[in-house]
Amino acid sequence: MKRLLLALFLAVFFASSAYAADTIKMSTTTSTQDSGLLDTLLPEFQKDSGIEVQVLAKGTGAAIRDGVDGNVDVIFVHDPEREEKFVADGFGVKRYKVMHNDFVLVGDPSDPAKIKGEKSVLAAFKKIAAQKVEFISRGDESGTHAKEVSIWTKTGLPMKDKAPEGAWYLSVGQGMGKTLIMAAEKKAYALTDRGTFIAQKFGAEKPTSLEILVEGDELLFNPYGVIPVNPKKHPNVKLDLAEKFANWLVSARGQKVIADYKLNGQQVFYPDAIPAAK
Repeated sequence: MKRLLLALFLAVFFASSAYAADTIKMSTTTSTQDSGLLDTLLPEFQKDSGIEVQVLAKGTGAAIRDGVDGNVDVIFVHDPEREEKFVADGFGVKRYKVMHNDFVLVGDPSDPAKIKGEKSVLAAFKKIAAQKVEFISRGDESGTHAKEVSIWTKTGLPMKDKAPEGAWYLSVGQGMGKTLIMAAEKKAYALTDRGTFIAQKFGAEKPTSLEILVEGDELLFNPYGVIPVNPKKHPNVKLDLAEKFANWLVSARGQKVIADYKLNGQQVFYPDAIPAAK
């Protein structure tokens, strides 16, 4: 009996050890999760590789900090400037360009600032500021927030602490989903990634009342990269498994899964490693 119990214990122990060895932690932006992409992408990767990816979804700034602190094995984010610095500073091994989507400027259908159809997002931002119509900002150092700040900066309007001055501008320190909910409640404007907006507009039990008002400006393009954390900084990271994940994402198989993912019949992300992937 004792031998049987010992055998069972050892079997469970080694099975648990093998399972742990085939698990990596990834910190990523909320948009990859809120859009539903990871629910499709990660099971396909696990099916092909046997590796489970445990996800921490947060703003890009916080996700990069997870990599700097060695809390994860890989980061999957969308802020090329900060990603390149992460690698240059020795915290990341290499940035793999994976995919892109775009940002859109959304608001209430009443559109008090009259920006609908505007071709220039800079012009739209200036109209919102001139009329002091409420604008809801994530304010959370995410990739979306960084993009928004860069647009406001390019308008030439007075800025204070990375934000336009005025009570009409509300920085809420929330993820994209909650930011859109607040914008709808206040009939305000917001900048969002297209994927999360589509999820809330067509995939939510209570669809958002917001509408896309400005889109297509090159300033709104949104590239994503994946970066394995450098074991020279943090010896605990599982570089071999993280690199398998990164290489799978940019392989023909991974790029096809990304290209095929749709919400309400609409493509949400576009592959960059193999643009023609189908």
